[in-house]
Amino acid sequence: MIGTYLLFASAISGTLYAATALLGICYGVQFSIMIPTVSELFGLRHFGIFYNFMSLGNPLGAFLFSGLLAGYVYDNEAAKQHGSNIYGTNVSCLGPNCFRLTFLVLAAVSGVGTILSIVLSIRIKPVYQMLYAGGSFRVLQSTNH
Repeated sequence: MIGTYLLFASAISGTLYAATALLGICYGVQFSIMIPTVSELFGLRHFGIFYNFMSLGNPLGAFLFSGLLAGYVYDNEAAKQHGSNIYGTNVSCLGPNCFRLTFLVLAAVSGVGTILSIVLSIRIKPVYQMLYAGGSFRVLQSTNH
């Protein structure tokens, strides 16, 4: 996702479709991995609660980054382009600078998420070794030959 957001921020001609496809793949992988990981780590007893907390991330992120950050950056860039403080009027921002800072912030947040995922993976490794050390994926042998 970091690379995808940097592609968006760079605004290189012809990268919009590739970056959008990569972003869709990243989100798909993220959601397909989150559910089994949470069920393995925390069990299925309170899975509904955990699933709702996982689902809360999208609307919260959309509000913070799309609603607040992107709107603020867009308005500032539009004011710079028109040379005055024009808040409250209908002006447009043209060019890649309108959302560049937003995509750079998203890349940085994705970088922090990557680092936290690596830390979690290192810390959780003993749990997975304990869970699967007994060979839970083995085919049980029948004693009646």
